[in-house]
Amino acid sequence: MPPYLNPEEALLEEVLLEHGPMRELVLYNDDVNTFDHVIDCLCEICDHELLQAEQCAWIVHHNGKCSVKRGTFDKLEPMCSALHQRGLSADIN
Repeated sequence: MPPYLNPEEALLEEVLLEHGPMRELVLYNDDVNTFDHVIDCLCEICDHELLQAEQCAWIVHHNGKCSVKRGTFDKLEPMCSALHQRGLSADIN
């Protein structure tokens, strides 16, 4: 590790070199899906615990969107597609 990098910077550099930049999977509000459906999808697709999924659903409801997962594009893209297949609006930023 170069001496000018602290451990957090070194880890970030390693992630960027090996896997690409970190991205966010963002879920958007809609007037179609129920809270239960959104919560079930977040638990099944994004591996959220029930409480985490409920909190994300409320954030989406009140703020219009919520970052529900972080990772590389390659990790997030299948999750984003699965959310789309279940009728949810999501994007990778």
